[in-house]
Amino acid sequence: MPISLRSRWAFLPLVLALGAISLYFLRLSINREAQPLPEGTHNAPDHDAPKVPVYKDIHREIAPPLPEYFPLAAKAQSPSDLPPVPSWNKPPDPHVPEQTRLYIGFTRFWPLLQQVVVSYITAGWPPEDIYVVENTGTMDANKRGLLTIQNPFYLDYHRLTKILGVNIITTPSLQTFAQLQNLYLSEAINNNLTYYFWSHMDVAVHSHEDREPFKSLYMRAVDVIRETQSPDYLRNDEGVQQKWGIQFFAYDWLSMVNVETFASLGGWDTMVGYYGTDCDMYSRLSMNNVAQPVQDAGMIYDVTTSLEDLEMLYRRRPATPKNKEEEETAVESAEKRDDDDDDTSDLKEATSSHPPTQEDTLNSTHYHSLATTLTAIQQAKRTDPERNSWQKRQNGGVGEPYYYDPDGFEKALQMTIEVGARINEE
Repeated sequence: MPISLRSRWAFLPLVLALGAISLYFLRLSINREAQPLPEGTHNAPDHDAPKVPVYKDIHREIAPPLPEYFPLAAKAQSPSDLPPVPSWNKPPDPHVPEQTRLYIGFTRFWPLLQQVVVSYITAGWPPEDIYVVENTGTMDANKRGLLTIQNPFYLDYHRLTKILGVNIITTPSLQTFAQLQNLYLSEAINNNLTYYFWSHMDVAVHSHEDREPFKSLYMRAVDVIRETQSPDYLRNDEGVQQKWGIQFFAYDWLSMVNVETFASLGGWDTMVGYYGTDCDMYSRLSMNNVAQPVQDAGMIYDVTTSLEDLEMLYRRRPATPKNKEEEETAVESAEKRDDDDDDTSDLKEATSSHPPTQEDTLNSTHYHSLATTLTAIQQAKRTDPERNSWQKRQNGGVGEPYYYDPDGFEKALQMTIEVGARINEE
């Protein structure tokens, strides 16, 4: 059937619409081809090429090697190669009847751990009662000596156990602060302890030598134990006795925990892993009318670095022979040591340049000089905008077992802290 001219005009709008659509897609295609490719993608992608991960830039300035803060201990082959604990601080022998277990947690920065351990020992705490809780997340790497001193998680296992004589408990994986506190509590329960002490690792301590009658830091802590065991402790005039949960020595830089009380409140809230978890725990004690007395056993400093030589904590000073005969005897003793044929060459090297020493005196100028130095270190930490900057002073250990990039570790830690803080706010 022939189509009339009028019918043909009816198709014109359709034809124009199809033409307009074709022009639109043609222009769109031309624009896409005209756009410049991103830098580095001028070649067509090779879909068959193997995919490789994109690594972040880990090039950083390596921190200078840490100095040796206890040279004598580095050369020592047994505890007897170290100076004796000051006579006025020596713990009773035999041991006091009270149990005085002290937990010290460690994650990063060996120099501060070594300092806090030595300071407690020289303040009278029996080494066998000190338990370092190695919370590095590196399994048995430190025990096997597989980490170097530039690794943030390094600690000298041999020096702690064989030279200083303390104990080490290694966590199976990295614990948060709250989890670590519950580990202390669990250890105490499993060992049938009714109380225990714990301390931060970034502190240094010494006894009050300027107070009379003198007692070492350790014996003052023992006095607190005996005070809490009195039948009338915290009993008011009406005969009602209040429970106690924790004894604070300079807040909780050193503290004594009542195992039964903490366990009855469920321990520490592990959902609040770091900052704020102490406020939560101590607030729950207050809400349950549990006492938190403040005690004083000795000087406890919040520090950020180590003393240049920890031997000064042993309170030794250069020996001064009283007469010529005593001086000749000292020389003969030194010569006899040099003639010994045993395998002590390293120790001889350390002691050959180490002049004879004698014990200092109680409350001496050396004591006050030590107190002044530690006070200055504490003040520097208080005025530092980033008070825990010591945690990031080591950034080595690449290629060692359980290596964790220090920057990545710090970033992940801060994110974890923030999450716990938000939970605590809720």
